[in-house]
Amino acid sequence: MNDDFSFSLKSIRFDEDYQPSDSTRITTNFANLARGASRRQNLRNTLRMIDNRFNDLAHWDNPTGDRYAVTLEIISVEMHLDATGREEAFPLIEILQPSILDRKTGQRIDGIVGNNFSSYVRDYDFSVLLPAHNVDRPVFETPEGFGDLHGKLFQQFANSSAYQARFRKPPVICISASTSKTYRRTGNRHPVLGVEYQQNELSSTDQYFAKMGMQVRFFMPPNGVAPLAFYFFGDLLGDYTSLELIGTISTMETFQKIYRPEIYNANSAAGQVYQPSLKHQDYSLTQIVYDREERSQLAVKQGRFAEEQFIKPYRHVLERWAASVAP
Repeated sequence: MNDDFSFSLKSIRFDEDYQPSDSTRITTNFANLARGASRRQNLRNTLRMIDNRFNDLAHWDNPTGDRYAVTLEIISVEMHLDATGREEAFPLIEILQPSILDRKTGQRIDGIVGNNFSSYVRDYDFSVLLPAHNVDRPVFETPEGFGDLHGKLFQQFANSSAYQARFRKPPVICISASTSKTYRRTGNRHPVLGVEYQQNELSSTDQYFAKMGMQVRFFMPPNGVAPLAFYFFGDLLGDYTSLELIGTISTMETFQKIYRPEIYNANSAAGQVYQPSLKHQDYSLTQIVYDREERSQLAVKQGRFAEEQFIKPYRHVLERWAASVAP
């Protein structure tokens, strides 16, 4: 059954001229920024923030703070329900990959793929399936097998020949820490990732990513104000170079400052014990227009799209395939 699915990749540069294609998920955060009257200024400011943060973290042998420039590629993953790729493809995942230009040496360095991970099936799970399951339930709960299909699809992609041919290392997905959990600072400090935090218990997102085969650690980078969640395979601290990690941090911390300024653009840093909150009032806004409410509404619409175009018509095929794959 594993041979019945195949994947194909498409890529497009994310720069100030970027315009989302008709097939791009509108809820994808980088696509949201590229819409409306402010789109070009949004993109220009975002990319400048990423470059500035990268050079702030990669400060060695960088006296003028402009040695490095980051470029971003949007990687769109399509899934075919046959191994030949002839069947109509379903848009499964979109992610960003940074590339780092060292202006001093002229060298271009691949960053870690996985930034701004987005998924139609995850939209379905969280915006359609989960709310429907909890209608009229006195206590919130997840349905049996929640996230199993998505997790297996993701691992199938990460282990696929399409992934291996394009990327040298496993993905790292960096997102916001959960607002429902409390984090405590540890004595562990990494020169690039910063100070490590540990949470009081796993969040539903942690459990969801665990089904994707990924574990999580939380770090607040130097000069950051809140810990970021890093989901990874293998050894986060040992498998990647400093510049690779900085590419992920600079990209995702910038996006989080835009999406969640209450947490990541706060005017005071997380303390010894920390709980993120979107109700926090002491924060600064970026000069970038972002419609958070619209994005949450669109997540439901695109979850419905996944249900109608993928989950329902291929339910029996997907269930048979999932049953044949080891957990």
